[in-house]
Amino acid sequence: MEHSLLSAIGNTPLVRLDNLPLGDSASLWAKLEFLNPGGSVKDRIVRYIVADAQRRGLLQPGGTIVENTSGNTGAAIAMVAAQQGYRAILTMPDKVSAEKQAVLRAMGAEVVVCPTKARPGDPDHYVQRARDIHAGLHGSFMINQYDNPLNAEAHYLTTGPEIWEQTGGHIDLFVASGSTGGTICGVGRYLKEKDPSIKIVLLDPVGSIYYTYFYTDAVDESEIAPYAVEGVGEDHLAGCMDFSLIDEVVRFTDEDAFGAARLLARSQGLMCGGSSGANVWGAMVLSGRHPGASIVTVLPDMGIKYLSKIYCQAARAPRVAEPALG
Repeated sequence: MEHSLLSAIGNTPLVRLDNLPLGDSASLWAKLEFLNPGGSVKDRIVRYIVADAQRRGLLQPGGTIVENTSGNTGAAIAMVAAQQGYRAILTMPDKVSAEKQAVLRAMGAEVVVCPTKARPGDPDHYVQRARDIHAGLHGSFMINQYDNPLNAEAHYLTTGPEIWEQTGGHIDLFVASGSTGGTICGVGRYLKEKDPSIKIVLLDPVGSIYYTYFYTDAVDESEIAPYAVEGVGEDHLAGCMDFSLIDEVVRFTDEDAFGAARLLARSQGLMCGGSSGANVWGAMVLSGRHPGASIVTVLPDMGIKYLSKIYCQAARAPRVAEPALG
């Protein structure tokens, strides 16, 4: 039996969320991805992609891993790098919480902070900065989470089968926000292969391009705008995002996501991040449109990473508005 830290990744619990405003007879189940050892769902893809790179000789002992991240992929990389003796260089937008940045540095990663307002392709954009660092550093390896098909494959091979087994196949909707598309597309592909009637719903923040692209097949760059929720939505099309697997896209705001995160803490005792709040908000809204549905979502990371951003001021505001169902 393997007892390494990385062997603890995956097989996270699936729990029913009670005490939430749901539509008639609907049930909501959440996969607790923050219980992975690195604290997020991104542990799965980093372990899988790094292992593949090692097998193929793309990542040599003592080498450097470079990646753009909103923090969680970076934490997984920093964990693996510390465990296996790699150097880690991580680029991120400046909206990433101070707590996340501190965690990465504590594990020995080098953090390069870039302006959130920088546009795709600009040298100051956090994705382009990572590519430029990788190109200029001989022998480095880039996870390339936005366009690497192994991202979605990791979830197809692990997260999807776990959800299917844990629900006994009784699932009507899988609901999740997405940035790279790895989680929703990997899980979605697996679930649809098992039961094509399962609906896959993507949640997208206002300021991201995915909502309009899904419904018009075109990118409207005028819609690109800053938003505070981390790790979801995007200002460019990610290669991992397979819209053929998506049945519907629902928009949310920062207020929707953060309000639902605080509601989750007060009603369930679960302290989670903004993307978890977005996922729960979307599931509650969709429950009003699908009476009796069994809805599954993921809680990607923990709220302790966002105390200063989501929770500290909220402690003085005991009431949280509930979303309108339907």
